[in-house]
Amino acid sequence: MLAVGIVLFALGIMVSIVLHEYGHMRVAQATGMKVRRFFVGFGPTLWSTHRGGIEYGLKAIPLGGFCDIAGMTAYDRLDPEDEPRAMWRQAWWKRVAVLLAGPVMNIILAIVLFYVVAVGWGLANQDVKSIPTQEVAALVGETCEPGAVDADGAPVCGEGVGPAGTAGIRAGDRITAVDGEAVHNWAEVAPLVTGRAGETVTVTVDRAGEQVTAGVDVAALPVAGQADRGVLGVSLDEDAIPAHYRDDPDYQPWHTYDAVAAIPATFVFTGQMIELTLEGLASFPSKIPGVAASIFGAERAEDSPVSVVGASHIGGQAVERGMWEVFLLFLAGLNLFLGAFNLVPLTPFDGGHIAVVFYEKIRDALRRVRGLAPGGPADYEKLAPLTMGVFVILIGVSAIVITADFVNPILLPG
Repeated sequence: MLAVGIVLFALGIMVSIVLHEYGHMRVAQATGMKVRRFFVGFGPTLWSTHRGGIEYGLKAIPLGGFCDIAGMTAYDRLDPEDEPRAMWRQAWWKRVAVLLAGPVMNIILAIVLFYVVAVGWGLANQDVKSIPTQEVAALVGETCEPGAVDADGAPVCGEGVGPAGTAGIRAGDRITAVDGEAVHNWAEVAPLVTGRAGETVTVTVDRAGEQVTAGVDVAALPVAGQADRGVLGVSLDEDAIPAHYRDDPDYQPWHTYDAVAAIPATFVFTGQMIELTLEGLASFPSKIPGVAASIFGAERAEDSPVSVVGASHIGGQAVERGMWEVFLLFLAGLNLFLGAFNLVPLTPFDGGHIAVVFYEKIRDALRRVRGLAPGGPADYEKLAPLTMGVFVILIGVSAIVITADFVNPILLPG
């Protein structure tokens, strides 16, 4: 299933990019511009056809696509009949609308995916409140073999009964002491065993009013970049959480919705994710050195940038574990990042072309004040060194991230 998931996520990325380009194309057509080509993929052409004056086709490398709009710059060679429909000749607002259409399509796709997750599985509560640990009894929900740690660093149950179960501890037991140290709540258990990996500790439990002791061989749970963590192999019984916290939505990490309630919840969640996406975009450059170091054995941060290769691998892991909600959420998040990244005000990104449009408007406004005629289209040849520099940086960053995705890929917790 891992391979199936990888292929499915790669297709999801391709569809996302194609829809981005489709947004450009549809708005360009609606505003009277000439669209010459619309291709899926890059490289040598495998197939193409002409319809409505547009060449549609497939290329050999199925990693995205492109929409060729006539006259994006004044240097674009055009057929005489296409001159009036050249993009650079159109009103500024039409050009901006076309350039924004791609990122907007990515945002729309993200909203649709968030809505599907909201209805099918629910959405994470980004503002979840923490339940006071002193109010949660150390009540055992199940015994298990420790598997790994989750995103918050908490142990996750794996297969088997684990060390506590082997020692005779059962579901429903309330831990009252570890090696004679009194335990009053769930939070006090971990500190008493974290540094005891490989040792045997005496655990006292209350079992229906009877005090029972058991010698538990503390398991060693590997944690990346840290010393092995000692764990008993027990999970918390949700009944230990006071009912008023279980019933209060503010304390629930996950909210479920019906089809109607999911609509406003989806837009609220999208706003929260856009905020996180912008924060991630701002911190993107600072994370590249860490990604480069991970190629040579350093620990790779879970929030480090990924390429199409790494993203597809994460999507494949989600499918392998049956976590379709994670698959869809990650694809939605990737669309938000794709939309935001394309709005960076540097050519060749959409945001760079938008910046040129506004430069022309501001420049012409200043020229009018001075009694001068409009200055005409911006000289893109002057931007060529900047554009080439951005291309070189993108190629270098892509090479680093892709290499890291092969050598030291990000793995889902658990």
